[in-house]
Amino acid sequence: MVFSSLVFLFVFLPIVLVLYYLSGKKYRNYLLLLASLFFYAWGEPTYVVIMLISIGANYLCGLLVDEKRADKVRVTGVVISVIFNICMLGVFKYSGFFVKNINAAFNTSLPVPEIALPLGISFFTFQAMSYVIDVYRKDAKVQKNIFDLSLYISLFPQLVAGPIVRYQTVADQIEERDHNIIKFGDGVRRFIIGLGKKVLLSNSLGMLADSVFGMQTYQLTVVSTWLSILAYSLQIFFDFSGYSDMAIGLGKMFGFEFLENFNYPYISQSASEFWRRWHISLGSWFRDYVYFPLGGSRRGNVRTYINLFIVWFLTGFWHGASWTFIAWGLYFGLLIGMEKSYLGKLLNKVPRFVRHIYLLLVVMIGWVFFRADSFSYSIEFIKNMFFMGTNVIFDGVAASYINDYWFVLVLSMIFCMPIIDWFRRKIEVANDKILESNVSYVLNSVVYTGIFLIVIFKLVNSTYNPFLYFRF
Repeated sequence: MVFSSLVFLFVFLPIVLVLYYLSGKKYRNYLLLLASLFFYAWGEPTYVVIMLISIGANYLCGLLVDEKRADKVRVTGVVISVIFNICMLGVFKYSGFFVKNINAAFNTSLPVPEIALPLGISFFTFQAMSYVIDVYRKDAKVQKNIFDLSLYISLFPQLVAGPIVRYQTVADQIEERDHNIIKFGDGVRRFIIGLGKKVLLSNSLGMLADSVFGMQTYQLTVVSTWLSILAYSLQIFFDFSGYSDMAIGLGKMFGFEFLENFNYPYISQSASEFWRRWHISLGSWFRDYVYFPLGGSRRGNVRTYINLFIVWFLTGFWHGASWTFIAWGLYFGLLIGMEKSYLGKLLNKVPRFVRHIYLLLVVMIGWVFFRADSFSYSIEFIKNMFFMGTNVIFDGVAASYINDYWFVLVLSMIFCMPIIDWFRRKIEVANDKILESNVSYVLNSVVYTGIFLIVIFKLVNSTYNPFLYFRF
């Protein structure tokens, strides 16, 4: 079950909301826990056992690392947690990758395990691991109520695609959180924004990107490659940020406050700035639990660059079990290292629009490796982008893509910038000066209701509404 499905929108969510607000205060966490486990088990009932095992193991490790324990016991607890969670990811996400590479390297024929990837495993293992580490560091208090810890790990709003919620962010909210009509309304509006991003923009852009990336490299034209990588760059932004918006909105509906996960990354002027704005919860996770423990930038330039490469190798590998994902991660590690070394100083000397063009180019090149299925395809694709291939520049197929997708491309480029936020703030100020707040509220409600109805129409009539183009 995903947020953009009709079952979720018209069956699961309304039932859970009604039961949640009709139930007594002391029963709401239990209801949310049951709803979250049901959400996870939908379509994959066997894998809910994996999540329950993860919850149980990390609960016990949390008890071991409690500050009241002896130091040796605490160290043992955190080591067990880290090894357990990494092994969970290794078995379910990377075992096939490792076996394939062993077979290729040593000319063996070991059977390649075909294990289905449990939904959201990369997210809930990271959250569980951060909980134990935070308790060990004394940044958070141990949770002795296993049901409350279970709710934190399995909470369905952020389970599918993040954001990665730290335990210390929601620990107090699990025990006591505020519910009011203003927060609920904000949550509904935020959810509708995310739903619109996913269904109206990301899915439409995905049709163009999938169509071009599904071609053989000799069929590509220069124009079609640029159209497709532009579409994919926007698609992946609206997909991820749309799910984050929906998660934040759902959290508000149930009284939770989650941190922001995207901050208009495509207005950045360097790769370093881009990754401070993109998937903020993932970047901060690797910073706090990998980069800083390795020494960060405190041990000299050489160690800093080594630490950066380790972090970006792991970031790429986290996204998927493929060498192209690893190459994508190392590519950004190299770029950020160069910016720290000398490139950043050079960029600061050129006009802002030049820095912005640089950022867009390097990010789109990176997305080619992220999207393509092989290195050979990636290289040929990039060569074609920059007129280094033997392909033609333009043909009838590219013309049809422009005719069919120009509107959604233009609309997406506008919405990935803070222009809409600026325009909305201006309207709100004007409404406050000219109209009564109730009138302003009605106008906003009409706009969001219209967006929601358009989304539903699209979901009912569209044949393109896939789960995710890759799974975590």
